[in-house]
Amino acid sequence: MSAVPDQDRLAADLRGFGPTGLGAILVIFLGAVLASGWGAGLLVLVWAYRSRTPWADLGFAPPKSWPATVAGGVLFGVALKLLHKSVILPLLGIEPINQAYHFLVGNPGALPGIVLTILVSAAFGEETFYRGYLFERMGKLLGRGTRAKLVALAVSSVLFAAAHLVDQGRQGAVQAAIVGLVFGGIFAVTNRLWFLMIAHACFDLSAVAIIYLDLETRVSHWFFR
Repeated sequence: MSAVPDQDRLAADLRGFGPTGLGAILVIFLGAVLASGWGAGLLVLVWAYRSRTPWADLGFAPPKSWPATVAGGVLFGVALKLLHKSVILPLLGIEPINQAYHFLVGNPGALPGIVLTILVSAAFGEETFYRGYLFERMGKLLGRGTRAKLVALAVSSVLFAAAHLVDQGRQGAVQAAIVGLVFGGIFAVTNRLWFLMIAHACFDLSAVAIIYLDLETRVSHWFFR
């Protein structure tokens, strides 16, 4: 019997849940804590490459139609943000002003940095980690059935909300929990990330536009006074 090549053994160990696999999970989680979304996303890509995990398993399968995916992601992301700001958050009694990002009001100098953060850390990093990676890991551990997907949906949404609690408080955590459930639900059905990355970017960019133009209170009072 021929020996198993070291690279193949390492790849299998990284995909498993022994010491090597659990160590990789810990490192990626630390990346999410210490370097936010971009750090976790980058570490997930490195893990996928070294573990020889198919990119499609993380949701990176190409969409059936790029134009439809891009257009749908843009519309969905903007519509979801407006729904949040004008209906969901007011119903939950959350104040209209996002204090964590109020510094963006009429502040063009802050826009390049926040836009770069949205595209790299939020759209790419958070979707890769909270949807692609967590669903892949929990699916490998629990199976691909409906119950396993519901557990993955709950866990990823809670972690996504917790990640926004530190810098955005209750408002950010509540919004992230809802977005996590919506985006996670979509990923559970489609197992594709591109639509979600585009929608996530447009959701956050819409939020920045509303804050920059000082429209938060006005939008939150569209339906409720």
